[in-house]
Amino acid sequence: MKILMIAVNDPAGTGIAFCRAVNRLERKSRHSCRIVTLETRYTHSWGKDLHVPDLLGPEGGEGLAELEELLKTSDVLHFHMTADEHLRLGPFLPADYLPGKAVVHHEHGHHDFRSDPERFRAKYRALGRTNLLVSTPDLLRMMPEARWQPNLVPERDPLFRPVERLWSGGLKVAHSPTRKDLKNTDDLLAVVDELSRSGLDVRLDLIDNVPNAECLARKQAAHVLFDHMQGYYGVSSLEGLSQGLAVIAGLDEWNRAHVAEFAGTEDLPWVVASNRDELALRLRELAGDLGRCREIGADSRRFVENHWSEAKVAGRLADFWEAL
Repeated sequence: MKILMIAVNDPAGTGIAFCRAVNRLERKSRHSCRIVTLETRYTHSWGKDLHVPDLLGPEGGEGLAELEELLKTSDVLHFHMTADEHLRLGPFLPADYLPGKAVVHHEHGHHDFRSDPERFRAKYRALGRTNLLVSTPDLLRMMPEARWQPNLVPERDPLFRPVERLWSGGLKVAHSPTRKDLKNTDDLLAVVDELSRSGLDVRLDLIDNVPNAECLARKQAAHVLFDHMQGYYGVSSLEGLSQGLAVIAGLDEWNRAHVAEFAGTEDLPWVVASNRDELALRLRELAGDLGRCREIGADSRRFVENHWSEAKVAGRLADFWEAL
């Protein structure tokens, strides 16, 4: 099958990651995947495939022809976040190419969806759209008719592997919030300040608005990654687990149950902190026992290799497409 993913902007680089993973597994999955995007946001420099502003430039004629051919010949149009068939892609409108194609809608927790999921559900019902995916288990509460498709990280890529770290001195904590208001950044800053004033050597690397490669390299140098305490996990969690870090997130029971079912194990590597007091306690524990912190990081990496590999996650998406 030929799949064309369509997105306004690629959410946390997940679309291009899926395309690359599926294409690496092409012989196994019998699929080829491309992604077309309309905008870039922030300065994260995630990879691009068919990026409309580039195609509209002086050298874009060949790319526009390729996009048109993909719109004509793809078996599946896979829309991410708020994108749908009325998203204009330069001179093309996906709605003109829908006949005979399967359509997928893939929600990633955009604030428009979280603030009014029923609007999206009603829209999909009216259109008869039943091929629905969500990127994290918490979104199943908002759209229970969907299927959870976990995100992936390419665990064999050098930027996603553990590196040698300095295990003497203080505890180095990394945090890379795309939106600080949604990632408990203020809580983390307050806790780190409190611990530092108490004499504990805890150093925070707040990674903000830098290219993705730099972000990943800075995370690799840390001991701990703080994701957020919103009840679920983000792509940042998966990056930190793959890199062999102790990853802190406030996973609630709903999310833990779904993650355990997918992973095939109840032994989840996340260090759970659901509020500011728990976060302070967890960081104090990790700072007081760097050896234990190192063991947790090793467990994190094994978890990704054994239970959340790129091949497993991409295979789940391939299975979904094959059932359309």
